[in-house]
Amino acid sequence: MYLIVIAWTYVTLMMAVAEATSPTGTLLGAVITFALYGLLPMGILVYILGTPSRKRAIKAREAAEQADYDAQQAAAATAATESTAPDAGGKPPAGTEHGSALAVRKEP
Repeated sequence: MYLIVIAWTYVTLMMAVAEATSPTGTLLGAVITFALYGLLPMGILVYILGTPSRKRAIKAREAAEQADYDAQQAAAATAATESTAPDAGGKPPAGTEHGSALAVRKEP
């Protein structure tokens, strides 16, 4: 792609030089020739031919952002389950001692 851009820029530059050095040509005509025959079409061509690479870059950036988001959500979920999990210390749950009676509540 860049070879086409370089070659066409060279051609339009030579056209502009020929316009500027011609006995009937002007410097303004050379600038207009270079801008309208060279820079404008090449800008459009580079934009159109660069579209697939821009799309790939956008998709890669979105995939990286999604991976970061997923990693943050997984870390948050792991932290939440670790902090609220019962018996997180590895000890058995508390219970009544053997031989003791449970408290009985009176009805109102």
